[in-house]
Amino acid sequence: MFIKTTLFLCLVYFSLSALGQNTEEEIRKSVTSFVDGLTTLQKKRALLNFNDTARVKWNNLPVGMRARAGLDIGSMSEEQRKTVHRILSSSLSSQGYLKATSIMHLDNLLNMFVDTMHNRKEIDDSLYRMMRDLKWSHENYYLAVFGNPSADANWGYKLEGHHLSVNFTFHDHQLSVTPMFVGTDPAEYPILQYAGWRVLSKEEDFGLKLIQSLSAEQKQKATMSKEVPADIITSAERGKRLVDYWGLKGSELNVQQQELLKSIVREFVFNLVYEKAVIEYDKIIKAGIKNVYFGWIGEYEEKKPHYYILNGPTFLIEFDNNGGPRRAANHIHAIWREKGNEFGEDLLKKHYETQH
Repeated sequence: MFIKTTLFLCLVYFSLSALGQNTEEEIRKSVTSFVDGLTTLQKKRALLNFNDTARVKWNNLPVGMRARAGLDIGSMSEEQRKTVHRILSSSLSSQGYLKATSIMHLDNLLNMFVDTMHNRKEIDDSLYRMMRDLKWSHENYYLAVFGNPSADANWGYKLEGHHLSVNFTFHDHQLSVTPMFVGTDPAEYPILQYAGWRVLSKEEDFGLKLIQSLSAEQKQKATMSKEVPADIITSAERGKRLVDYWGLKGSELNVQQQELLKSIVREFVFNLVYEKAVIEYDKIIKAGIKNVYFGWIGEYEEKKPHYYILNGPTFLIEFDNNGGPRRAANHIHAIWREKGNEFGEDLLKKHYETQH
């Protein structure tokens, strides 16, 4: 029985390893196809050196506030845009792909929302112009390729714009996938034909289910009595890192609560293409779900400002929904970070130590 079980596990491991390499080759093929289809002028914008500092920087603000490296979708041909979607669909799962493309489409709906509010005289001309100057649009998402995907061992790509930052870094057959930032404004679209649309519904719902499942004593230990942050604590603009563990440790949760904790983790990790998601999720489980801390700030209701964090030995997940003063909480920022390996930091460090 032991031999059969061991053989089965070995077969699963080698199958996932092969599938992982196939996934990498599929992404490489899609990105190479994109590069090959660029004009000379477009290549000057889209292709950057692997050591360019833009590779290890990210931002979630609108393009009207922060410029981006790479080539914008608005400047691409229809064939080039199709290739961008091939890159995304080979890198992300169906749920991850739909979230990413929905976030991009939500920028168009923001303009529709602002136009409607202006027509209804609910915002004045000055505020309307200011909002329009933020340049919300699905065309204002940028793809940058770092290094040569068809020839280099070290290469990567970044797709980024308002409320979305996807960062993939490759070293040989190893892959780093964080930071991965997602956000929505509004979290629930309030008007017209899209009323009720919630792109990041499960990220919020699972967090609320977990905090609401806790006993009074557990809630008290999990909750920090502070004002809900205006943004995730480790936002790009702040440049902060969370070192201290606080909140309720996974070992203090019952079995059902631990399953809810794992549901949150899966909702973030399984945005990746399945083969890579399994590998990343397995790392987290092996490090111990009982060693993950769950912390909360704010109210325990959907429409009121709230924030949560999962801080584990190998990863960090943050979720923030803060509407600000006198506003209902309807603006989500969320991020998944792999500790010590963002932008392939750990992979590349080991490589350079071996080579030099």
